[in-house]
Amino acid sequence: MDQRLWLSVLLAAGLLCLAFAPVSQAEDQVEDVLGGDVDVEDELDLDIAGVEEEEELDGDMQDEAPPAPKTPPTPKVTYKAPEPMGEHFFAESFDRGTLEGWVQSSAKKEDADEEIAKYDGKWAVEEMKDSKLPGDKGLVLKSRAKHHAISAQMLRPFTFDTKPLIVQYEVNFQSGIDCGGAYVKLLTQTPELDLDHFVDKTAYTIMFGPDKCGEDYKLHFIFRHQNPKTGEYEEKHSKKPEADLRTYYTDKKTHLYTLVLNPDNTFEVLVDQTVVNSGSLLTDMTPPVNPPAEIEDPDDHKPEDWDERPKIQDPAAVKPEDWDEDAPAQIADEDAVKPDGWLDDEPEYIGDPDAVKPEDWDEDMDGEWEAPQIPNPACETAPGCGAWKRPMIDNPNYKGKWKAPMIDNPNYQGVWKPRKVPNPAFFEDLQPFRMSSFSAVGLELWSMTSDIFFDNFFITDDRNAADRWAADGWGLKKAAEGAAEPGLATQMLNAAEERPWLWVVYVLTVALPLVLIVVFCCTGKKKSVATPAADYKKTDEPQPDVKEEEEEQEEKKAEEAEKSSPAAEKSDGEESPAEKEEEEAEKEGTADEKLEDDVLRRSPRNRKVRRD
Repeated sequence: MDQRLWLSVLLAAGLLCLAFAPVSQAEDQVEDVLGGDVDVEDELDLDIAGVEEEEELDGDMQDEAPPAPKTPPTPKVTYKAPEPMGEHFFAESFDRGTLEGWVQSSAKKEDADEEIAKYDGKWAVEEMKDSKLPGDKGLVLKSRAKHHAISAQMLRPFTFDTKPLIVQYEVNFQSGIDCGGAYVKLLTQTPELDLDHFVDKTAYTIMFGPDKCGEDYKLHFIFRHQNPKTGEYEEKHSKKPEADLRTYYTDKKTHLYTLVLNPDNTFEVLVDQTVVNSGSLLTDMTPPVNPPAEIEDPDDHKPEDWDERPKIQDPAAVKPEDWDEDAPAQIADEDAVKPDGWLDDEPEYIGDPDAVKPEDWDEDMDGEWEAPQIPNPACETAPGCGAWKRPMIDNPNYKGKWKAPMIDNPNYQGVWKPRKVPNPAFFEDLQPFRMSSFSAVGLELWSMTSDIFFDNFFITDDRNAADRWAADGWGLKKAAEGAAEPGLATQMLNAAEERPWLWVVYVLTVALPLVLIVVFCCTGKKKSVATPAADYKKTDEPQPDVKEEEEEQEEKKAEEAEKSSPAAEKSDGEESPAEKEEEEAEKEGTADEKLEDDVLRRSPRNRKVRRD
C-alpha cells in the first residue's frame, strides 16, 4: 500500500507540473506555417534598446549581491517582407514606409454637416503599437469620428472572364472597435473615376470586409449588378455568415480576410484561411439577381363583396332567458366578519408630527403647507384602521356579456390576392460573375475608433499565388504572435486577476483529484480471516459436529489440569488403596459410557440430514 501511495503522490505532482508548464512552441509553429523558410532565433539579445541600466552600487555591495534571476528568452521571428509571385493585379505590403502610390481624397461628403463632411481623417504608414515583427509596417487609420478615404491604382484592370477573382488583405483592430468599418472597395473602371475625389458615392464593383456597430458584427460581401434592360445598378448583399465573428473584432490579433469568386458563380468568404460563408451568386444574394417572371397586377383590386372571414357568429343563436348581463364580476363577501380590535376611529395615515415647514416655503406660491403623511403608529399592532369594509369575492352568478357562438362561414372565399401578370422588367442573367471591370482599390471609412491596421493587400486570379502571399505575410505574423503568447500558467494567473472567482476553480481542480487518489488508493478494505464455517461452506466435504468436538476438548483440558495441578495433590494428601480402586472403577465406568455414547452419536440412524 505504501508503493501505491507514493505512486499516487508522484502522479499528482506530475499533473500539476503539466498544468502549469509554459507552452512555448514558437519554432514548430513558424516551421508549420512557413515551411521553414524563416529564421527563428532561439536567444534574445539582453541589451534591448530603450531599457535604462540601473546605477552601479558600491564594490562590496555589488560583490555580495546575489545575481538576478534570468527569465528564459522568448523566441523571436525575423521579419522578411513578402514578395509577390505569380500572376497578380495588385500587391501592397507598405514596407517602403511611405504612402507612395496612394491618393488621399480631398473631396467632401454630400448630404452631411459642413463640420464633418470633409474627408480629413489621417492616414499613416507605421508599425503596430504592439508589433511582434520589427520592421513590419502597414497602413493605419489614425483619426476617430472622421471620414477617411484613400485609394490606389492597380497594375491593370481586372476583367471577369474565365478565371477566378481572389481578394485578400489583413486587418488588426489594435484598440478594439466600437462602431466603424474596415472594408475595401474595388472601384469600377469608368472614365469619370478620379481618386482625388473618391467619396461614398463613387462607383464600385465589389465591397468586402468587416464592419461593426454596437453588437452587430458584419462581414460584408456586396457587388453591384447591372440590369441588362435598364442599365441601372443595384446592390446585391450576401447572406449573413453563420459563424460567430465576435472574436475577430475583440482579440486584437491580425486576421486575414479573403474573398474568392469563381466563374461558375460560386463564392467563398474566408477568415484566417477558414471558410465562414459560401454560396451562389444566383441563389444566395439579397435581393435576388434575377427578378421574378410574374408579379402581382397593380391594377387588380379586391371586390367589395369578397368575404375573407373564415368564422362568423351563428345567426340562429338566441341568448338564454336566465342570462344576466348586468351581474357584477365581484360581490362583497357576506360571511366575512370584522376582526377583533379593528380601530374604526383611527386613520390609516397621519401627518408626521416631527415634520417642520421649510423656511423658504411661500404659501402664496406653494400653497398651504401640510406635513407629509406617515403610517399611523397605532395601526401597527391592530388588525386594521379606518372604516371596515367587507372583502370582495368572485360572483358565482357572473356570466358577462352574451355573445353568439362562432360557426364556419358558408360564404368564405379565402384571402384575396391580386392576380399574377408577366413582369415587364423580367430578365435572366445566368452569368452574374461577369461583373463590371475594376481598376483601383479604395478604403472609404467612418470609424469611432482609431488605430485600425491594414496590411498586405493582394488581388489575383491565381489561388496558389494568393496562398504564397498569405504565408509570407499573415503566416509570419501568426507565428510571431504565437511565439509571444504567454505560457499556460501566465494566462491562468492573468485570467484570475480579472476574475477572482477563478481561484476557487483552480483550487477545486487541483485538490479534488488528490483527494480522490488518496481515498481510492489508501483506504482499501482489509481482508478478514476466514472462519472455518466459511471454509466449510465453500466445499462439500463432511464436517464434524462442532458441539461434540468442543465438549471433548473441554474434558481433555480438565483432565490435564487435574494431573498437572500440584496444589490439588497437596490438599488431598495420600489416598488409601481402597479409594484408589473406587476411583479407577468409576473411571472405567465413565469410559465405557462415553464409548457407548460415541457409538450412538456416530450411528447413521442418529445422524441428521444435512441441508444443501
